[in-house]
Amino acid sequence: MTPILRDKILAVCDKKIAQKGDAVGLSFYAFFANKNDHPELLMEAATWWIQTHQLDHFEKAVKIKSLIHGESAK
Repeated sequence: MTPILRDKILAVCDKKIAQKGDAVGLSFYAFFANKNDHPELLMEAATWWIQTHQLDHFEKAVKIKSLIHGESAK
């Protein structure tokens, strides 16, 4: 995962958790505006979410952060 996507995911997760608590769920679309202004990054996120981790459409933000931090530790 590129550092740009990693940082973006972590920032969105942190923001959503701060706003709505630990139970907040997200889809990978939460990391993007409602327009396709960066298709390569969107495809990277979709591949990571769907193919790499086989996640459901909505997942807890804390789970996503945990997966990101787990990959960073490798």
